[in-house]
Amino acid sequence: MKLWWAASFAVILSAQDFRLVLAARGVEKPTDIQSAGDGSRRLFLVQQDGLVRILRNGTLLPAPFLDIRGKTRGEGESGLLAIAFPPGYASKQRFYVNYTNLDGATVIAMYRASANPDIADPQETVLVTIPQPYENHNGGCIRFGPDGYLYIGMGDGGAGGDPHDFSQSPASLLGKMLRLDVESEPGTVRIPANNPFRDTEAARPEIWALGLRNPWRFSFDRVTGDLWMGDVGQETWEEVNFQPASSTGGENYGWNPMEGAHCYLQNCKTEGFVPPAAEYHHEAAEGGCSVTGGVVYRGKLAPQLPGLYLYGDYCSGLLWGATRDGEGWRTRLLMRTGFNITAFGEDEDGEVYVSDAATGSIYRIEAPIPE
Repeated sequence: MKLWWAASFAVILSAQDFRLVLAARGVEKPTDIQSAGDGSRRLFLVQQDGLVRILRNGTLLPAPFLDIRGKTRGEGESGLLAIAFPPGYASKQRFYVNYTNLDGATVIAMYRASANPDIADPQETVLVTIPQPYENHNGGCIRFGPDGYLYIGMGDGGAGGDPHDFSQSPASLLGKMLRLDVESEPGTVRIPANNPFRDTEAARPEIWALGLRNPWRFSFDRVTGDLWMGDVGQETWEEVNFQPASSTGGENYGWNPMEGAHCYLQNCKTEGFVPPAAEYHHEAAEGGCSVTGGVVYRGKLAPQLPGLYLYGDYCSGLLWGATRDGEGWRTRLLMRTGFNITAFGEDEDGEVYVSDAATGSIYRIEAPIPE
């Protein structure tokens, strides 16, 4: 798609419900967009190659906030994949990252800001290392939930079709949503007392939910606390899973017996699996090949969107909105962006941003300009 840049760098892609306005460019292979929630109004833009950049007052700072390029390889599905700031970051000044190391293993590490708040201290504290049998399906997202615990989305370990049945095995951390207490004693990992498999023999106590293939991006609704997960599909279906804030964990989202709401394994049994809130077919006119989970819009710049869960597809660039409709869900196509959508993020005000990996650009969602 050809973009015509105005002097203000505003690009109007829809004249109906909202527009996407360029917020930053020059962000190579963006994988995450996060706010520290510290009142600084900075956005932290994660690059797959191992850099975290800061966007402040519309300017992309030249010096990186964090540089771990010597610890990771930003290629394929590997690299620096996410950043998370705990509640109270303004006083704590510590944060967490998810990356794959030079051996391909998933690493969850803690860092701290230096005396200069725009530059992180390079000293690393590794909290978790999870070996990966293949180079793909690393998951990669980490977020703090409203309960103050760190949630980690883990893919099934890669290859195709989950050949080792990791996703359904409670003895494996792969193909799961993990839930850890990393804040009670910074630098150490504790298992929350109410994790659903904590007292289950032969199960990993870190597990919060299972049956996931590759939960690339997930988020918590900042108002309700509900958890939304975009889980990348295999050959046919992409899905979005929903977990209410009232959940006590233990949900099984069905992979690999199921792909979306459909059998992946022949004559699969569907009992006990939580169906997706939304799904789409790879060959559909309004489909794609790799879902990028998004966020529930709680901002003010696009007043038509509050309460709508926004998500997209990396391949097709389509952007959808999902909302509750009685006991079910309703989705609608919002825009054909032409982007390679890799991430969504929120600033301190709840305004939503979306990345385009093809151009290294970050866009903000706003209402259309009145004619």
